[in-house]
Amino acid sequence: MRLYLDTSVFGGYFEPEFEKWTKRMFETIIERGDTILVSTIVLAELENAPPRVRDLFVREVARRMEMIERSTEAIALAERYVVEKVIGRSSMADCQHIAIATLANADALVSWNFKHIVNVPRIRGYNSVNMRMGHRLLEIRTPFELMSHGE
Repeated sequence: MRLYLDTSVFGGYFEPEFEKWTKRMFETIIERGDTILVSTIVLAELENAPPRVRDLFVREVARRMEMIERSTEAIALAERYVVEKVIGRSSMADCQHIAIATLANADALVSWNFKHIVNVPRIRGYNSVNMRMGHRLLEIRTPFELMSHGE
């Protein structure tokens, strides 16, 4: 699978509420040999993260990742999410995560960001714009949703 991981997933690895499912997701990614899609936005956001979060990225992700640059097409698609009122302009980085994952043909975007990314009205809004712009639908899931099937 090609999985775009947003920055919240790396922090979730160390949060008691999220660590079980985040760790399980990383184990599964390694076991299956999935490709982790990482954007330059994630790298910029990780610069301000605690050292243990940055170390996790280097240890678990750096050698398995495909780097995705923020393109003008991704910026335009992110802007479209704002124009269509899926989300406010102050959340442009979150819009860009969605746009980059969409254009990179990710099988799923994985996030713990419930406010701006992983919630039904937002997912419907992002995918409505994607469809109207001729892009495929994007699966947007938490590590729990990605890993909990059958349990």
